[in-house]
Amino acid sequence: MKILKNKTISDVPYYKAIGIHCGIKKNEKKDLCIIYSEKPAVAVGTFTQNKVKAAPVLITMKNINSINPQAIVINSGNANACTGKKGLEDALTMAKVTAESLDLLPEKVLVSSTGIIGVPLPISKIVSGIESACNLLTNSKGDGYSAAEAIMTTDSHPKKITVEIIIDNKPILISAIAKGSGMIHPNMATMLSFITTNANISKNMLSKALRESVDDSYNMISVDGDTSTNDMVLILANASAENQIIDKVDDNYFKFKEALDYVNKELAKMIAQDGEGATKLIEVSVYNARTLKDAKLCAKSVISSNLLKSAIFGSDANWGRIMCSLGYSGGNFNPEKVDITIKNSKNTIQLVENGVGVSFNENLAKNILEEKSVNIIIDLHDGEYDATAWGCDLSYEYVKINGCYRT
Repeated sequence: MKILKNKTISDVPYYKAIGIHCGIKKNEKKDLCIIYSEKPAVAVGTFTQNKVKAAPVLITMKNINSINPQAIVINSGNANACTGKKGLEDALTMAKVTAESLDLLPEKVLVSSTGIIGVPLPISKIVSGIESACNLLTNSKGDGYSAAEAIMTTDSHPKKITVEIIIDNKPILISAIAKGSGMIHPNMATMLSFITTNANISKNMLSKALRESVDDSYNMISVDGDTSTNDMVLILANASAENQIIDKVDDNYFKFKEALDYVNKELAKMIAQDGEGATKLIEVSVYNARTLKDAKLCAKSVISSNLLKSAIFGSDANWGRIMCSLGYSGGNFNPEKVDITIKNSKNTIQLVENGVGVSFNENLAKNILEEKSVNIIIDLHDGEYDATAWGCDLSYEYVKINGCYRT
């Protein structure tokens, strides 16, 4: 696998993408994105399990089942959630106008929104923006970097990644953009991810690969414990690489899946590290659990603990908060077997052995926790399954950002 550092989603063959400012945001920042495959594509997605689903989520959950979707339209700055019948009409309008501009059927367009909940879309501005954006794509492939900018809300920077693998002597690209900084506690799955590939892969195999990949990546991050009304991950595969179709679990499937996992895990870590007000990336690694479910429950519980997040912000090696969050995780384990270690790029120190605290150098522990990336290692000594989760510390800035998010 090769990481292509200067490539974006619009560099994948037969894809175009663009991000523009259409007027939702007041500060002239980009707020509308179009992703378009010139060739019909296989499309699958995962969606928020929040019972309160935004209008674009409902529309896209329906359109994803159509034959060969070709476009995604995304706006930022307004979630179009809890907006009633008018919200559904506006989401349908976004699909319809995009389809008309790209000469497609409306059901071939997927819709996504992110931003403030409960505020009607400025649909006239969005319609004009869609028409302008699609016009810009008519004679160019657009700019994938601008697309990554246009889906941001409180993100501090665009999140993107592109990799290349070889299947049947054909170069296969997988490229993605994502957004997410606050309201991050995916359970599909505010986080969004849009992935493009030129791979020739069946819908069933693409769906299997994405579901499993999301479970090990986006569903293993937590910034603040809130699952958004708008979470979605979408992938389009337009088959332009002309490799032999991947329609069963074989070596080619595993090669594709490994690359997709890398893309999604890297984006998941970018989202966690860019949590609102975050100063540190936290990685929780759980080893030797009885089952994979137990490992994931334990890792996700620790990374979601606001008390632990606060302790990490203060560089306080308060290991009791780790034990506590393990205890209410729902995972099966023996507390008397648990070992806990923390480490950074330079040092490692053990805090707990067999469920009991050990003497450790407080200054060294503080130095470890003061780095921008901290790894918490938990060995359950109870089986053979491992899992990793990612998150960030909880700072004063998080409260400041969310104390006036709407106003």
